[in-house]
Parts: sequence; C-alpha cells; structure tokens
Amino acid sequence: MSEISITVNGVDQTVNVDPAMPLLWVLRDVLGATGTKFSCGIGECGACTVLIEGQPVRSCITPVSSVSGKKIITIEGLSPDGSHPVQKAWITEQVAQCGYCQPGQILTAVALLASNPNPSEEEIAKTMAGVLCRCGSYPRILKAIHRAYAEGGA
Repeated sequence: MSEISITVNGVDQTVNVDPAMPLLWVLRDVLGATGTKFSCGIGECGACTVLIEGQPVRSCITPVSSVSGKKIITIEGLSPDGSHPVQKAWITEQVAQCGYCQPGQILTAVALLASNPNPSEEEIAKTMAGVLCRCGSYPRILKAIHRAYAEGGA
C-alpha cells in the first residue's frame, strides 16, 4: 500500500492503495465516483474514460500510481448541474439509450472539442469510434457534438 495524491474533480485526495490498482477502482470503490463505468476491463470499449490533465484516458488500465499529482475529471466533475455544453447537447439530442457508455462518450467529446473546437464529421467519427455504444446512438452523438460546438463548445 502507498499513499498517492490525486486531484479528482477539483478536490485534492490522498488514497492509501496498491500503486498498481487501476484508477477505475480507486474512483469507484475508494472515492465513490461511480459515474465512471467498468465494462471490458482491457481499455478497448471506453466506458471507463476519464480526463487526466484534459486528455481522455481509459481508467480500467491506468495504474493509480501513474496519475499521482495529476488532475482527473470524471463525469461527476464535468458539471455538477449538467450545464456543460456537451451535457446539454446530449440531452437535447436525446443521445442516451441505456446510458452505460455515456460518461466515456461525453468526456471523450469534451476532450475532442477542447483540442479541435470545430471538428469535421470524419474527425468526430474517428475520435468517437474509440468509445463503443452497444445501442448504436452514433448518429445522435454526431449531432450532439455539432450542437455543443454551435452552442459554446467545450
């Protein structure tokens, strides 16, 4: 066990865990940030995506020791009242069906718009293909990202 300092959703945290523990389990089981989802466990599906220093990262394969001292944003910390432009666009476009992949989808879209405020459909499709949606709501995801850009970006 080691004490590891991280900043989650703007709050400095010190956790006493195995340094190899995946960030996903630290967030969910130690800190109670259950919006971050477990799905494949091998970093392929994207349901567990969080932002680390603004970049989308698969938390299921990221050892907590590798993010010591870094700023982490989970879906809970993006906007507690749901007022982030991407969250609002998601609601307006009725993207979610089962909702399981949505935290990873939304945080990936936020990172995309932060690095590329007006992405083409091809750029959106390429970026968002890394987060699997079993319900197939990709056309609505595309619309929501365009709407988020039009209404204020990331």
